[in-house]
Amino acid sequence: MQTLNLYGKQDIRYEKNTPEPTIINSDDVIIKVKAAGICGSDLSRFAKLGPYVRGMTFGHEFSGEVVDIATGVTQVKVGDRVAGCPTFVCGKCDSCVTGFPARCEKLVVIGAYHPGAYAEYTKLPESHVIKLPENVDYNTAALVEPSAVVAHGFYQTSMQAGSEVAIIGVGSIGLLAIQWAKIFGAKKIYAIDIDQQKLAVAKQLGADVVIHSKGKSVYSQLMDYTNGRGVDLAVEAAGSPITSKQVLALPRKGGEVIFMGIPYADISMERFYFEKIVRGELVVYGSWNAVSSPFPGKEWSTTIHFMSQGQIRSDCMISHVLSLADGPEVFRKTVNNQINGIKILFHPEKVAETGRLAQKN
Repeated sequence: MQTLNLYGKQDIRYEKNTPEPTIINSDDVIIKVKAAGICGSDLSRFAKLGPYVRGMTFGHEFSGEVVDIATGVTQVKVGDRVAGCPTFVCGKCDSCVTGFPARCEKLVVIGAYHPGAYAEYTKLPESHVIKLPENVDYNTAALVEPSAVVAHGFYQTSMQAGSEVAIIGVGSIGLLAIQWAKIFGAKKIYAIDIDQQKLAVAKQLGADVVIHSKGKSVYSQLMDYTNGRGVDLAVEAAGSPITSKQVLALPRKGGEVIFMGIPYADISMERFYFEKIVRGELVVYGSWNAVSSPFPGKEWSTTIHFMSQGQIRSDCMISHVLSLADGPEVFRKTVNNQINGIKILFHPEKVAETGRLAQKN
């Protein structure tokens, strides 16, 4: 079958003869992949490497159709439309047994030590397979996992209806955070980025105020909008060393900060930002992955519910729909800033369009 396999730093290969997955365990479910997304963590691992096995099939955000099940599977059947939770936890460490699987000492996702979703077919245990309602299309369902990541973060906060929220970084996680902030009842949402195209999409998805942060202090702009008060909750969704300190200056005294982005670099900060934590008595949360107890957690069921209600949209987020054969080129161009996309999807059934990257379909 066709796959995208990672062999080393910036070495991802399109291959046509990877063996298809087969039923081995009594809870195995084999899924024909219909749509698979590129995550920021995929780009980082491609550029710098991280947990991986040489030649492993990459990718972990996906949706598809069940094509085969083991004899012990009872909750899904052949033909079901599904999304997949790509996360594996040990179930035995203190975090797992006390109901916090996202903190598992041995947490991994498919595409690292288990074959991933940049393939015509992938395999998961039944417990990781989530059925989709008919009105949630495959492209939208490929965003179930990143949406669950955002929901996992919001569930940790004390956000209430009527809160004001600032989201710094409006890539796919930030755009999903805008939609989740609306679901949680935010009365005003500030979207912050250096990319005007992404800010325009943020406005479409519900941001009340967009702030272009290049060349002008984020802090001063937000204080102007909030009459010097700040917001109730500030969300770091860019995964940048710069925004990881800037976000600390955005909440009101006694407000909250949640880190959803992963900077993959050292962070140093001026005293100004650190003192915002201390003098403002901020509550600072870290948020990791998307699973909770009972596994995989309410993040997944609520995501699918709000997708089915049209409150989590993907249409204006998806910038490219590509074949797997386009994979090596799109990874290379994306990490070299030659593609300005938001959410890039692969359709394994799609035929490559020679000479160019196919735009949004």
